[in-house]
Amino acid sequence: MNKKQNIKVGISLGDPNGIGGEIILKAFEDSQMLELYTPVIFASTKLLSYYIKTFNLNIKIHGITSLDDIVDGKVNVVRLIKEPFIVNWGTVDPVAGELAVRSFKAATTALKENQIDVLVTAPIHKESIQSDDFKFPGHTDYLNQELEGESLMFMVAEDLRVGLLTDHVPLKEVPDQITEKLIKTKIGTIKESLKKDFGIVKPKIAVLGINPHVGDNGVIGTDDQEKLIPALEELRKDGTLIFGPYPADSFFGNKKHLQFDAVLASYHDQGLVPFKTIAFGAGVNYTAGLSHVRTSPDHGTGFDIAGKGEANPSSFMEAIHTAVAIYKHRMMYEELSVNPLKNLSKKRR
Repeated sequence: MNKKQNIKVGISLGDPNGIGGEIILKAFEDSQMLELYTPVIFASTKLLSYYIKTFNLNIKIHGITSLDDIVDGKVNVVRLIKEPFIVNWGTVDPVAGELAVRSFKAATTALKENQIDVLVTAPIHKESIQSDDFKFPGHTDYLNQELEGESLMFMVAEDLRVGLLTDHVPLKEVPDQITEKLIKTKIGTIKESLKKDFGIVKPKIAVLGINPHVGDNGVIGTDDQEKLIPALEELRKDGTLIFGPYPADSFFGNKKHLQFDAVLASYHDQGLVPFKTIAFGAGVNYTAGLSHVRTSPDHGTGFDIAGKGEANPSSFMEAIHTAVAIYKHRMMYEELSVNPLKNLSKKRR
């Protein structure tokens, strides 16, 4: 990577009736951000100009028609959406969903082709994006199809990292989806990500039980005894530093998460409720396990405050910082992996 060239941060618009456009532009209203990163927003200059005027933002955008025309130090906007769109704040609209998907797909293609270095996605609305051409519950499932690897929803903050064994599935389906193979795969993904993406040589991972009190030895369900515990025992034989399963109700309250490099929750709310309670506004949703880096803020479309100018860009900015930090860790990891003896000799000098 040329040190004189900023890392290109591809950005998908999110739902245009939500707070996505607002937080994107507010993030780069700070000129120091442009000294660190080069934003490439897949949207429309007309739509973003509307946001700038609506929220009275002090920012200039640079419209481009080709990714070859990206300029460092400017807020680059790929003129992807050419037809007019009337913003209707806080409204579920399939047209808005289609624009969000178009932006996301174009950004994903650019990521696959290495025309951008990382991808940061603004929030989408899961109902409005559904169509015959897009039948995914969210960003992660589409990325898992388009990119190499096995995706893992990984929520990260400064001293807190929470991965999900199952994510956007109904609660009643969770036990059936959890298998020994899934457990081993997800833990393997977390372990590899902690090494490659966060620079942790010997990661320690905690696992939360499936049922209350880890089933109380089968009194409250047998899923932990039949699935989770045997899988963890097998992983320990291979040297994986895996601990648990722990009862989820007291784990975060007792601050046990501080003893580990990551925590694997069995289902969505078991992991995200404590994560957002502890780190909301500073947390980042990272899609670990894939061949390219994608992050997003830890909140949704914000329909309740859309158009009011109240949206806080802090989580979105943290998503950008995290994506770039992970990208740099990966570059360093790959360099060390390719020629470890050369790098060892450098350390000894």
